[in-house]
Amino acid sequence: MLIYYRRVQGRGMKSKVKHRLVTIRRRRTSVCIEDIFWNCLKEIAKSRHQLVKDLIEEIDRDREFANANLSSAIRLFVLQFYKDEFGRRISEESKIAAQ
Repeated sequence: MLIYYRRVQGRGMKSKVKHRLVTIRRRRTSVCIEDIFWNCLKEIAKSRHQLVKDLIEEIDRDREFANANLSSAIRLFVLQFYKDEFGRRISEESKIAAQ
């Protein structure tokens, strides 16, 4: 089950930015990413039966611009994943409601 984060009434989410060392194609690099994105990335990897490192390598390989920041690419990947998931759920609910 994927975790969905939401704003709790009257309180904002607390998310710290951390530098994390990752190895991509045998090269160590650092990504600076908020806890919430890192936790979501781990959940996505788990749901796809992948290691986080393999998912990051996939994101790195598939990013549109070679000079784009890997940390930003990870954030955009997570955002797009949940956006697609939300779209699928809305579509399924619409089909059920139409029956």
